[in-house]
Amino acid sequence: MIFGWGLNYLIIFEPIEIILSNDINGYSRQTTVQFIFPLSSKGGLFIMAAYWGEIAALLTAVFWTVTSMAFESAGKKVGSLAVNLIRLVIAFFIYSLYTQLSRGMWFPFDATLYQWGWLALSGLIGFVIGDLLLFQAFVVVGARISMLIMAMTPPFTAFISYFMLDEVLSPMNWVGMGITLWGISMVILKRENSTLNGGQKIRKRLTSAYSVPGILLALGGALGQATGLVLSKKGMGDYDAFAASQIRVMTGIVGFAVLFVFMKRYQRVWAALKNTSAMKRITLGSFFGPFLGVSFSLLAVQHTKAGIAATIMAIVPVLIIPPAILIFKEKVNWKEIVGAVITVLGVAVFFI
Repeated sequence: MIFGWGLNYLIIFEPIEIILSNDINGYSRQTTVQFIFPLSSKGGLFIMAAYWGEIAALLTAVFWTVTSMAFESAGKKVGSLAVNLIRLVIAFFIYSLYTQLSRGMWFPFDATLYQWGWLALSGLIGFVIGDLLLFQAFVVVGARISMLIMAMTPPFTAFISYFMLDEVLSPMNWVGMGITLWGISMVILKRENSTLNGGQKIRKRLTSAYSVPGILLALGGALGQATGLVLSKKGMGDYDAFAASQIRVMTGIVGFAVLFVFMKRYQRVWAALKNTSAMKRITLGSFFGPFLGVSFSLLAVQHTKAGIAATIMAIVPVLIIPPAILIFKEKVNWKEIVGAVITVLGVAVFFI
């Protein structure tokens, strides 16, 4: 048995022997082969420590797939604004319980003023502005198309990083941007026939296959999430990812509370709380979204390159196709599937 350290806890490398036997010309021969697997000292989980950031990014994509479907359904029942506030309140209590158990404090008392400032600004832009636009896009064009357009988040992140962090865009970045836009365009644009001069001439016209306001809402959500991610990385540093997310969630709660007061829509919150079906979906989405999804995205950024993490997290448009067909009974044609795959490939090229 070999011991090593990783991810702040002990990892035990456990040798496992496998005996292979075969018969050659009537004679039996056995060969012993020994493999060494990393076995975590906590609960016996197999952990590939070297790829923890990539694993966290993949899990983030799965979590965001679940939460987008849950919030689309809830938003259509009680409205996107109420869903946003309620899911953040639920997420705050989940964070408080988790950080109390994991860190011994239910509130991020140990965060510096610098971290509070940047993470709070990130929460306002990412949660209040970005998610408000995204959740309304869920209602208008659905989670599948919204999350496809959200694949623009990594390119947006690179542009914002260029201005905030002095990161230069390479020629390959521009190629990746073009491929991503091509994939999205395949899905959201279509050609339809239009007649001229009393129907004598027919001209094909390029139009949107989905609601233009819904597409613009999703683009706004992508821009808000990209800005929030850059601000989070700047403010978080090596601070605990879950505690950092809790700060962002608290800022989001304050922001939405102010919106409700000024817009005088607080009655919709009470109506949403009484809707049992919607609350089940909001609770499910809150656990997988603001809690697991956001926190694992920050863990991914901490443990691997931001470009690699963003690329893996961008596979949501592909992951969401099967549940969209099976659960929401959406009709997805081959062009939309190919477009989603091309979009993800474009994001991957963007970070080569």
